[in-house]
Amino acid sequence: MDPKKKETSKKEEELVDNIQEAAQENCETAQENETTQETPSQEEEVLTPEQALTKQLEEANAKIEDQNDKYLRLSAEFDNYRKRTMKEKAELIKNGGEKSISSILPVIDDMERAVKMMETSTDVAAVREGMELIFNKFVSILGQNGVQAIESKECDFNTDFHEAIATIPAPAEELKGKILDCVQTGYLLNGKVIRHAKVVVGE
Repeated sequence: MDPKKKETSKKEEELVDNIQEAAQENCETAQENETTQETPSQEEEVLTPEQALTKQLEEANAKIEDQNDKYLRLSAEFDNYRKRTMKEKAELIKNGGEKSISSILPVIDDMERAVKMMETSTDVAAVREGMELIFNKFVSILGQNGVQAIESKECDFNTDFHEAIATIPAPAEELKGKILDCVQTGYLLNGKVIRHAKVVVGE
C-alpha cells in the first residue's frame, strides 16, 4: 500500500475516533442534566399542605415567644419605674416641708433670745420693738415660701377669700357690702387659699 494513503487512512480513523468520543461525552452530559432536572434540590422541594402548615405554626410560635419575652421585660421595667416613683413621692411628702421649716428656724432662735431678754428687761418699748422685728422677719420668710396675707380691711366682700362671721350696720353708705373688720387674717399659698379671712361685713 502506498505510504501516503496509509497515513491518510490513519488520520481519518483518528478523526472518526475523536468525533465518537465527543459525541459520547455530549450524551453523558445530557444524561447528567436530565438527572439533575428530574431530581429537585432540597431547597426547591415542594412542601405538602401539612408540612407548610407545620412550618407556619413553628414561625408563629417563635414570633409569639419573642413578643412574650419583650412584654415581660417591658412589664418588669414599668413595675420598677412605678416602685421608684412611689418611693420618691413618699419621700417628697415626708420631707417636702424641710426647706420651709429650715427657713423658719432663725425666727425661733430670735424668739428664744426675746423670751430670755423679757425675763430681765424693764424697757417695754425695747421689747415691743424686738417683737416687731421678729414678726416682720417671720412674715418676710413666709413670703419667700409663697405665703401671702389676704387683704381685707375696707375691701369688697368676696366669698372666694373671705368668711363673714358677722354683719353690722355700715357707718357710711359707701361701706355697705365692704369689710369693716378682720377678726382673723387669711392666707394664700402660691395663689391658693389655705385659710379664709374671718371678717365683719357692713350692711
